[in-house]
Amino acid sequence: MKESGSNNTSSPDPDEVAEHYASGYEEQRLEIGPGKLEGERTRELLERFLPPVPARILDVGGGPGAHACWLAKLGYEVHLLDIVPMHVELAEKASRAQPEAPLASAAVGDARSLHWEDECADAVLLLGPMYHLTEKQDRSLCLNEAFRVLRKGGTLMAVGVSRFASTLDALRCGFLADPRFVSIIEQDLKDGQHRNPTEKPEYFMDTFFHHPDGLKEEVEEAGFQVHGVYGIEGPGWLLHDFDKWWAREEHREHLLKIARTLETEPSLLGVSAHLIAVGAKP
Repeated sequence: MKESGSNNTSSPDPDEVAEHYASGYEEQRLEIGPGKLEGERTRELLERFLPPVPARILDVGGGPGAHACWLAKLGYEVHLLDIVPMHVELAEKASRAQPEAPLASAAVGDARSLHWEDECADAVLLLGPMYHLTEKQDRSLCLNEAFRVLRKGGTLMAVGVSRFASTLDALRCGFLADPRFVSIIEQDLKDGQHRNPTEKPEYFMDTFFHHPDGLKEEVEEAGFQVHGVYGIEGPGWLLHDFDKWWAREEHREHLLKIARTLETEPSLLGVSAHLIAVGAKP
């Protein structure tokens, strides 16, 4: 992401991000394995903290539009922005598939340089940019832009990947057998800078993994009043037979209840693969 006035940065540029997502897997990610738990819980939290319909929401880094299109169906005015052109095309396709509740707009753009005017939105979602921006200066630009376009009292919901996600995933999937992945998680635990020198896409791309306290601090530094940082999945995503559990309604509800119960437990926040900071523009 080196465009839009960010030439002096080592954060991945748009072509690198687009290459990682070129297979189109993001379109189905929330419908597969633990992604189902992430998707369900994210929507629970969106419903809890977003202002009431018909608020204007800017979904920055909204990917193929899974959450944006769902929010549009609820009656929100949703504008989607993403750095990956293919994601925007997929979001437009999904929007056309629900003509009764289409997206208000979908465009290619950079989270660090938004095209919207000042104080035009009731809520801003950053469900992807914060971990793709590996340099703090870029994450600060992203948060400052979100602050600029929000109206006074507007809601920010910003997601980070947990500092401990790769370590836990290594235990779940057996990646510890690969010494290259051991090196990756050692760096993750040291400073959150996730680097993948291999050709294995399942090891993810260059990203930044937040400590729960660090995510809160960065959002506060941008001027937001932080209501809380919430673990999205809880520990349920670590089940090796996740699909079997999710397929049964009773078991699925157990996983969701555990996530809800532990969502603000300080000692377990980092067990969630994803964290979401919820704040407001004072």
